[in-house]
Amino acid sequence: MSNSTTANKRYLSSGRWRDKVSNHRQLGGIEIAVLDDGRGRGTRIAWVNTGGGLRFKVVPDRGMDIAEAFYHQYSLSWISHLGVTPPNPAAVRGTTWLDSFGGGLLATCGLTHVGGPEEDNYGVRGLHDRISHTPASMVSVRQPDLSSDQPEMSLTGKMIQSTVFGPHLELKRTISAILGEPVIRIRDEVTNLGNKPAPHMLLYHMNFGWPLVDEGADIVWEGDWEAPNEQSKRIFHSGNDFKQCSAPLDEHRGDGEAVAFIDAVPDAEGNCRCGIANRSLGLGVELEFSKAQLPWLTNWQHWGQKEYVMALEPGTHPPIGQAAAREEGSLIQLEAGERRTYDVTLTVDGIGN
Repeated sequence: MSNSTTANKRYLSSGRWRDKVSNHRQLGGIEIAVLDDGRGRGTRIAWVNTGGGLRFKVVPDRGMDIAEAFYHQYSLSWISHLGVTPPNPAAVRGTTWLDSFGGGLLATCGLTHVGGPEEDNYGVRGLHDRISHTPASMVSVRQPDLSSDQPEMSLTGKMIQSTVFGPHLELKRTISAILGEPVIRIRDEVTNLGNKPAPHMLLYHMNFGWPLVDEGADIVWEGDWEAPNEQSKRIFHSGNDFKQCSAPLDEHRGDGEAVAFIDAVPDAEGNCRCGIANRSLGLGVELEFSKAQLPWLTNWQHWGQKEYVMALEPGTHPPIGQAAAREEGSLIQLEAGERRTYDVTLTVDGIGN
């Protein structure tokens, strides 16, 4: 933990504010709003200010995903040309998911399929499925309570991804933070509401952009990996330092990209860590997730001019699609009434040069 983060936590924990602050918003908290301009008009958002230098925008109408995120003056997330857009219920076939992909710190993929569009005897599935186009029914908005020394703030919502005759999956998501800490905690509960088993896949598409992502910044992860196609092998090969952010590449104009599927290595407690370290800024971001819950990590690199993004994506599977997961025997079948829980923690901190 950096000296600045430690000092900020100490200043809040000291209690010196108790007789000097009337309203928690002076320190941090959650502000609910509705966008009133452009393509995002009418979309619900929630700005979360942790009071620890970190602030981020949750979009309840888009599966409670996270759009912009800032640490002090630095932007952390990649935002596409589109930015925040309303949910598109028609984004269920082909690559229509991309037509309203705003990027953002988190775009959730699933709940029954992650990967490219496909069709088989089990149905038609569009790119990355539908959960990011499902509006949340808000369960609670919890603000910090200074009078009772309760520093936690959180948003909880439920999204139901369902079709008549099934499958019927519910995602209950809680995004929480603590005053003074530059940390985002995501807890997801996925429940099969139906009366028969349902296929299940989930992937956290975490998209990082400039200035956090810049030439020379280090991409941090450990584990055996594979590049799934020839295009990806032009980046992910032993002769290339693919764990360092590249300059924009001509070959990544348009749909040029590369991905690696990583069998992430856990620590002694069973947790995996990955992230990005920009030593020129003295800034780092770390993701932590459970190997038992999310055994795979995908690293997406798209070094396009004006579309410059690097993603780290913990998941139940790499984005291989439901058909391939079924064929290899890894597709999760949630029994009727069964629930699975997932936890992802993002921490922002200073690092040495």
